[in-house]
Amino acid sequence: MAYVITQTCCNDASCVAVCPVNCIHPSPDEPGFATAEMLHIDPVVCIDCGACADACPVEAILPSDKLEPSQARFAEINADYYRDNPSPEGWLPLAPSQAPPRGQGTLRVAVVGAGPAACYATQSLLERSDVEVEMFDRLPTPFGLVRAGVAPDHPGTKSVTDSFEWSFRRDAFALHLDTEIGRDLTHDELLEHHHAVVYAVGASADRRLGIAGEDLPGSHAATEFVAWYNGHPDYADRTFDLSGERAVIVGNGNVALDVARILTMDVGELARTDIADHALKALRNSNIREVVLLGRRGPAQAAYSNPEFVALADLHGVDVVIDAADLDLDPVSARAADEDPVVASKVRLAREYAQRPLRPGNRRIVFRFFAAPHELLGDDHVTGVRVARTAFADTGDAAVVRPTGDFDDLPATLVLRSIGYRGVPIPGVPFDEARGVVPNSEGRVGPGVYVAGWIKRGPSGVIGTNKSCARETVTSLLADFDSGALREPRGDRRALHKLLGRRRPERVDLDGWRAIDAAERKAGVAQGRPRVKITDREVLVELGRRRRRLPLIGAVRR
Repeated sequence: MAYVITQTCCNDASCVAVCPVNCIHPSPDEPGFATAEMLHIDPVVCIDCGACADACPVEAILPSDKLEPSQARFAEINADYYRDNPSPEGWLPLAPSQAPPRGQGTLRVAVVGAGPAACYATQSLLERSDVEVEMFDRLPTPFGLVRAGVAPDHPGTKSVTDSFEWSFRRDAFALHLDTEIGRDLTHDELLEHHHAVVYAVGASADRRLGIAGEDLPGSHAATEFVAWYNGHPDYADRTFDLSGERAVIVGNGNVALDVARILTMDVGELARTDIADHALKALRNSNIREVVLLGRRGPAQAAYSNPEFVALADLHGVDVVIDAADLDLDPVSARAADEDPVVASKVRLAREYAQRPLRPGNRRIVFRFFAAPHELLGDDHVTGVRVARTAFADTGDAAVVRPTGDFDDLPATLVLRSIGYRGVPIPGVPFDEARGVVPNSEGRVGPGVYVAGWIKRGPSGVIGTNKSCARETVTSLLADFDSGALREPRGDRRALHKLLGRRRPERVDLDGWRAIDAAERKAGVAQGRPRVKITDREVLVELGRRRRRLPLIGAVRR
């Protein structure tokens, strides 16, 4: 028997660090880690010790004999990885060890953002005893896309926040929610009170299609829809037209699959999750019966991960529809499927779906490969999508997608574009408009300024990818501090909190977040749900303020 990594893998590599036989790959020091959709356990090398399962923050690792029928495919996915990636001999460390304190005094760091990258950076910083961290976020709740982006039917993935909460308990850590940098504090003021500032603000904008009709009512960014059903307070008052029977999603990455699931899955199942109440009510009255995903390339190049693709098979009352004619591989794609087990699995799974019979009365998730939106149709509201057929033009070393000149019109009343996130500029910090990131070298931006997460590398990877990304940044920061390269701040923690007391006295601190968390969980217990999210920003802030620790300044550690 061996252990198996399953769908909810967050890829944070905690399991890699504890494996005594180095059988979990790719590890953070291997080239494929940054783009890996999940980690894999070698069933031949695994000694069944269970250390990885104990270390996993999202309970994604199970013994092979304990897999549910719906998880059995993951034993094959784990084993397939090692067909072309045999386990290396010997053990390599997870990351260079942190330099020990060198008597430089207390390092003060501001972390802007409270999502996974920010939390992993904080964890890494607080491994040292000579560090104080102040975390800032403009929302009254922490955890970024773990709270507002991970689909509600993936509760295991959300449990990664439990490990972040441990860092929050340190006296050297302070949390400042509902506090916006640029409004309540400036970039320069952060530098005046800290040796360094780490921006881990993610990528909050979406990419546009650039086609006619994109701004018609009924056309939205998928990121807005995701934030709406996850209870993000900035999107709680949005409305989406669910009156028609078909929705079209442009793109076929994991976010697109999340949206397709939410639109088609049984509402009774959703009612047992932490989905926002307003979204649950709207979905109960939804007429959507079919969701079509448009992908301009073929199944070998699809952006979704195999675990998310596999999971569609378990949706009750939903058929996955794929036209077998779209599964003929061009020479470049066929070569990729031969060389890469991940690509081979995508193609194999697509062929399995294409062979399944359709069941009368079921809702449908339809994958249309080699299809791109040409324009959105309608006068005062979206009525459909004009779809352009595409095809590969084989150039030898690469397969280029080009339009064929064939079009067809697909009726729809809801169109969601899901073609990627994009970072936005940070006042006072350089920005690369073309890439949508802050230019950096191993996380360094300029004297005392650093970045981590999507604003550093672009919107790529999964939650755990941010762990190695943040550690790289923190390694750079600590090296600069230990070498004396960071400027000594003029203000300490006490001075910062006095300034915040004047500028943002109503902010939500750690005790305030705990009060919000407790209230949501209590409401969830009454309904048999993990939590009932509070989506009104004023209610969140008021609840957080009532339970904050007082006095704010007198008990501050220096």
